[in-house]
Amino acid sequence: MREEKEEIEQIRESKMRELGEEIGATKERSKSGEIDHPLAIDDNSFVETVRKYPLVVVDCWAPWCGPCRMIAPVIEELSKEYAGKVVFGKLNVDENPRIATEFAIMAIPTLFIFKDGEPVDVIQGALPKQYLEDKVKEWL
Repeated sequence: MREEKEEIEQIRESKMRELGEEIGATKERSKSGEIDHPLAIDDNSFVETVRKYPLVVVDCWAPWCGPCRMIAPVIEELSKEYAGKVVFGKLNVDENPRIATEFAIMAIPTLFIFKDGEPVDVIQGALPKQYLEDKVKEWL
């Protein structure tokens, strides 16, 4: 019984160290200005966001959309993998009709790629991670 408690304590200490290192790495990325998560974008922040960063991928989605929910984890992964190179944003089209209308979004998910503030590519549908990643890499 005592050995089990010691083993559990060692596991707990190990996990706490790992968590501390992970938190430290996240803080370092934040300090360096790297964005490693999708930004919430709305009608008011859209223009500023796509102009502020050299390469931005905007995921136009809605909470009721099954395919949108399917690619959400992929967008999360890519935002971590390309932190410091690409900024990913999420625009809820139900809550932000001005941008949805301006860009004539007729189907979701729709992803727009902006380079230096200008739209350079559009991706429609829930496509595999590798396809999305290849499209992003074309603009790096």
